[in-house]
Amino acid sequence: VLGLDQVASFQTRCLAAIERASGRMSTYSRKAASFLPEHTHEWNRLKLLIGVVDSLLHDIRNGYLKSLEELIHGEVFSDFLEMAAHLNSSGYKDAAAVIAGSTIEGHLKQLCSRHSIPIEKDDKPKKADLLNSELAAANAYSKLEQKSVTAWLGLRNDAAHANYSAYDKTQVGMMIDGVRHFISKFPA
Repeated sequence: VLGLDQVASFQTRCLAAIERASGRMSTYSRKAASFLPEHTHEWNRLKLLIGVVDSLLHDIRNGYLKSLEELIHGEVFSDFLEMAAHLNSSGYKDAAAVIAGSTIEGHLKQLCSRHSIPIEKDDKPKKADLLNSELAAANAYSKLEQKSVTAWLGLRNDAAHANYSAYDKTQVGMMIDGVRHFISKFPA
């Protein structure tokens, strides 16, 4: 018979495994967290957590989840976009534009890797605009999406080259939202 300390240990290990495998904001993590404040016996709570682990394991084995690499990329890029949104709302539109632009450029490189498109030519990194064109040509996304990416890269370049009057805070906010949507729609 397990003691309460061992039950608590198993509960913690279940929660940690769920979060590591699916991310902190996944359906699995949210469901597991919902069991914690319940006024049920520790054994029943452990049983519920094991059910979530079992469901997650089933979905992983059957390929229903994004790869762990995709989850990590999504989390990292989301953090950068949150930082950009905070800077923009705090009056630092220029820094926000550079961070959001760098985020989309990093994501383009990840998409290139996913679609077997080299990110270098003659041992030099390709420009983000060229990566964008090659991804659209490879049908990674549509020509319309390519135009949005081109606009975001242009705004980032204006910010990086001190052309601050070429855009405003609202445009930076729309860029951040657009980049966030693009990354979720086209995971790398």
